[in-house]
Amino acid sequence: DVSSPKHGKVDPDNKPHVGGNSWAGGTGGRDTAGLGGKGGPYRLDAGHKVYQISQAEKDAVPEEVKRAAREMGEKAFKQRLKEIQMSEYDASTYERFSGAVRRQVQSLRIILDNLQ
Repeated sequence: DVSSPKHGKVDPDNKPHVGGNSWAGGTGGRDTAGLGGKGGPYRLDAGHKVYQISQAEKDAVPEEVKRAAREMGEKAFKQRLKEIQMSEYDASTYERFSGAVRRQVQSLRIILDNLQ
């Protein structure tokens, strides 16, 4: 069961973590920042294969946990904007322009990775 959202511990060796409730950047777990899990405050990609839990499990997260996770994610987002000296308006403008070319940038990254 989910309890409360948190960032989670950072693995100094960046080993893949699947499931559980401890590691930031893990996949398929609960309560921590990562991918493919449930109840975490925000998405955090540590570069590992993503293990996805079912949508039914995600839907079963209590509303108070979802609300706490949203609030924690929003607070982390605002803190990050402050760190990079960006306003919410700047972020939405960036997202609008970035979204328009996201597919092309991804294609270019694939081409460059293959060339390397």
